[in-house]
Amino acid sequence: MKPISIKKSLLVLGSAGLFTASTLPAAVFAATTSTNASQIMPASDPQNTGGWVLNSDISDEFNGKGIDHQKWFVQGHKGQYYIWKGRAPSQFAPHNVIVENGMLKLRSQWEPSFKFAQEDYADGDVTATYGKLDGKPMPVTTAAIVSHKRFLNGYMEVRSKAVNAAMTSAFWAIGYQSELDVYEQIGNPKVVDGDIQADQSKSTIHDWSPPAKRPTRVFHHKEKLPYRVADEFHVYGAEWGEDYLNLYLDGNLIKRFTQKELGARWVLTNPMEIWLDSEIFAWLGMPHKEELPADFEVDYVRVWQQPHSNLVDRAFFSFEGPMIYQDVKRPLKLVPENSENNDYQKFWHFNEYAAQFASISPEKQIAGTKSLKIAAQPNTVKKDINVVGPKGAMSLPEGNYELSIRVWVDLTDKVKQLQVNLGDKQVKLSPFDLSHFDHAHKAQWITLTQAFRLTKPLAKDAEFSLSVNAKDIEKDGAVLLYVDDISVKKAK
Repeated sequence: MKPISIKKSLLVLGSAGLFTASTLPAAVFAATTSTNASQIMPASDPQNTGGWVLNSDISDEFNGKGIDHQKWFVQGHKGQYYIWKGRAPSQFAPHNVIVENGMLKLRSQWEPSFKFAQEDYADGDVTATYGKLDGKPMPVTTAAIVSHKRFLNGYMEVRSKAVNAAMTSAFWAIGYQSELDVYEQIGNPKVVDGDIQADQSKSTIHDWSPPAKRPTRVFHHKEKLPYRVADEFHVYGAEWGEDYLNLYLDGNLIKRFTQKELGARWVLTNPMEIWLDSEIFAWLGMPHKEELPADFEVDYVRVWQQPHSNLVDRAFFSFEGPMIYQDVKRPLKLVPENSENNDYQKFWHFNEYAAQFASISPEKQIAGTKSLKIAAQPNTVKKDINVVGPKGAMSLPEGNYELSIRVWVDLTDKVKQLQVNLGDKQVKLSPFDLSHFDHAHKAQWITLTQAFRLTKPLAKDAEFSLSVNAKDIEKDGAVLLYVDDISVKKAK
């Protein structure tokens, strides 16, 4: 039986919290619980036992007269392309993004008159430019849209039907040094025994950390289907948790894998943006002129998240990646492996002196894959070691709060206290006392907390910082500690 497409006005919540849609404050969620029964829920959890809340910044029913440019970046719109122009010889063209009859259609066409970019492009064992393959015309245009907003953890779902041609239909997401392909499908591949078949859905995770050279794949799963992907609409979903990923087909779990299984290869730790597109995979055959135009059809995109009490960007304050400023236009050349500071993404800052002792390390973590490490040999620290976040890394209104950090102190560590500063003169936090850490408390993760009050909103240019002061290190003492999982919650 085909899944039913429900087209109606949805009761939704916009993204809450800070610069990512990664958090949904419990207070906002509590106000909506009485109306949950009238909300459309994930196919995998129709009774909403997981307490899901729809993120309206990324979800779309495609009921309008055209694409919503406030939600979606259309590749090629006004001549602008984000990261790339498509997989040559095909090229993204904005006129191929069509919304009609409550459906998104990403069209692929044979267009000899299209003005293709005069750029070389190589992928696999092919030589291609846009519009040409091995020097011969292959004038195929296609389409792609990308969500403007990113989100951290949640359940993402589409109801779709693949393009009936030798073109991919893909529902995927990218973020800092990471990529999740919920599915790649090909409705009519010309290489029938190739990597993706007409009755198959392929899911993949890629690690784009430098040097970011292929093969970047750390996981993949191929699901054999009882239908051709170009013949029927089906619901495809992915539940992305802090340490696991579940893949669903029509609400049924088909594959699960975890951070514990992948270890250091687990890369899904940073906010991601959603992509929907079609491409040519030359190694699986070229589309024929006669089978075009053809459409990759998407009934809806929906993203749900669960409420989270942490009011700050969890990825940044768990040291997994950059702080994302989504009120700033995303740079068009921001590839996933980019670790440069810009107006859209900013990283923890170590001055030249602090960088001798402080680093973001994969050695220990309470969650994710990284933490802040501060280490020094005896008698080597002559000045304070300061680790500073970018301006505006916390955005908090007036109120009562609780700050907590996780600390791992080595048995050899001789630091008496850890300084914490919100970067606003109205708040003076007490140092976290480490002097009472005996062997029973060392060499394990300990949670340290303290309350504070804001009588007015936190300054917009406030810089959160952590410091180990030289005077707080015992004479002839070494330093070795790790910090992770910094959070700020509303005080009870």
